[in-house]
Amino acid sequence: MAKDYAGRGRPARKPARGRSKAPAKKPFPWPMALVVVALLCFFGYLLLTIQGASDREEGTTPDAAVEQPAPKPKKEQAPLPEKPQEDWQYIDVLPNSEVEVEVPEQETGGPYQMQCGSFRSEDQANAMRATIAFQGLESQVRRSEGRNGVWFRVVLGPYERKRLAEKDRHTLQRSGINTCQIWLWN
Repeated sequence: MAKDYAGRGRPARKPARGRSKAPAKKPFPWPMALVVVALLCFFGYLLLTIQGASDREEGTTPDAAVEQPAPKPKKEQAPLPEKPQEDWQYIDVLPNSEVEVEVPEQETGGPYQMQCGSFRSEDQANAMRATIAFQGLESQVRRSEGRNGVWFRVVLGPYERKRLAEKDRHTLQRSGINTCQIWLWN
């Protein structure tokens, strides 16, 4: 036998609890309000009594009956000496003098080269050479043979001064090539 859930109808609703009654109002806390008003009045009275207490004369206070020692007479201090006249000699001497400095001649360490990579395959070296060429710099791929086999080095230079090599290295660093090292030319 099949049950018909659709024709069964809705169950009767239960009355909601607490909805019919309004929330009970709490009575005003009169004792607390009276305590707060009393404290405010006491604070106001305290402020009025101390107002101007420092301005009163010594003879009008009730403690004036107690004898106070007489103030000591102030000693007269000798007047300060006059301010001395400053004599700045360098103002007169400096414009008329010459300073001789011996600057040693900079020794040039020789021509410099910058190596940006060393690869086993010539294709990788040529790819780096092309990347460097896009930055406007000319590089060379050199083949070198050693104990470890054949290497293809990507080299820039020769540079007369190391500062020129540093300038090109910073250009390459801005383009993402951070492997360049500067050495003396061999």
